Amino acid sequence: MTFHDIPLPSDGGARRLHGGPFRGTVPRSEGAFRAPRSQWVLAMPETAPPLAGVKVVDISNFLAGPVSTMFLADFGAEVVKVERPDTGDELRFWGNDKDGVGLMFKLVNRNKQSVTADMRTPLGVEIVKRLVADADIVVENYRKGTLERWGLGYDVLSEINPGLIMVRLTGFGQTGPNSHRPGFGTLAEGYSGYAYITGYADRPPLLPGFGLADESSGLMGAFLAMVALQEKRRSGRGQVVDFAIYEPLFTLLGPQVVDFDQLGIVQERNGSRLPFTAPRNTYRTKDDKWVSISGSAQSTFERMCEALEVPELVHDERFLDNRLRIQNAPALDEALQAAMLRFDRDDLLALFDRFDAAAAPCNSIAEIFADPHFQARENIVAVEDGELGGPIRMQNVVGKFSRTPGGIRHAGPKLGSGNRAVLVERLGFDEAELRAAGLPLD
Repeated sequence: MTFHDIPLPSDGGARRLHGGPFRGTVPRSEGAFRAPRSQWVLAMPETAPPLAGVKVVDISNFLAGPVSTMFLADFGAEVVKVERPDTGDELRFWGNDKDGVGLMFKLVNRNKQSVTADMRTPLGVEIVKRLVADADIVVENYRKGTLERWGLGYDVLSEINPGLIMVRLTGFGQTGPNSHRPGFGTLAEGYSGYAYITGYADRPPLLPGFGLADESSGLMGAFLAMVALQEKRRSGRGQVVDFAIYEPLFTLLGPQVVDFDQLGIVQERNGSRLPFTAPRNTYRTKDDKWVSISGSAQSTFERMCEALEVPELVHDERFLDNRLRIQNAPALDEALQAAMLRFDRDDLLALFDRFDAAAAPCNSIAEIFADPHFQARENIVAVEDGELGGPIRMQNVVGKFSRTPGGIRHAGPKLGSGNRAVLVERLGFDEAELRAAGLPLD
């Protein structure tokens, strides 16, 4: 039996989630849709995924919110993704496509069900209300005030389900002078200070080559949802989790705040070098390939010099310890680069391995596909997909659980493919009403 097959009890008792009591009552106004409730936590097979039984409603778009729910779905949470009729999430049109099918969407929205609803209409509002009635978490990333304008603010949804956790990911958060502004990951990468320190001193600030702010916000959103769910075990109550897309990246930038506060230091762009350890850079090899190297510990630096047959660098007064190496990083990089140009990349990596020195290739995605370590770790997995007419390979779930692993059950779904199962069979909507609204049921 999989966690999808486990029936929901409906005995009308007080609902408990993971051992925590459900406190508060669902309003019984005439005609209101009320959450089905059960007395005890669902009995799960020992091999059920860790988040089996957790229900998530994803009303977010683009990247940050959907990445959050992707991580939850990877470990068994039941995620229903609400998309606009006709067009769906705009992520369907981001990046590359194959035969008109967006590939990025297939990755980010794996393991989810897709239903369609126009949340600007009474029917769309009612669909969301019924979805959250027995949900644990709802994730949204609309501009401040949008859900409230549609009649879907937390005050409304928590009246239906007092245990509901709402994760709100916006460009600048729900408070502060910028909270009304639109915001995307690119803005966050500049606003957080990331772009300012990235690149070379004599060149413009650089943005990352992927959605760094959105992806890091996705990780944070999943983490904070789990924190709130853990708290709910104690209180039985839901709450709002509000954070801005720039905030996780700002936190990840390291000691900039404490360095400026205590020493007045403003970190500037310095290529691949770091202000707190040296050597740290990418280096070209004889065959015009690249390796990434860091001598974070003194012993690591010494083994590196021994492998490269430049032991004199260890005893050079400019490089005797880490702080001296930081001060003289350009001279150190020049010496190391000259030594590495004597080797092809694979020979250099083999040499470092013999001396227990640390180095890694700067891989292209083509090299990653051929890498035996990626293969051994099963970092890429093939998933059959009906829309594409065959398998699609994508990054696997991160984290190998010894007893209750996560997994990818299917790629991102076809738009509205869950309408019948979710809207009709689970929530009880009338087929004729849904068809009249243009919602597909086939």
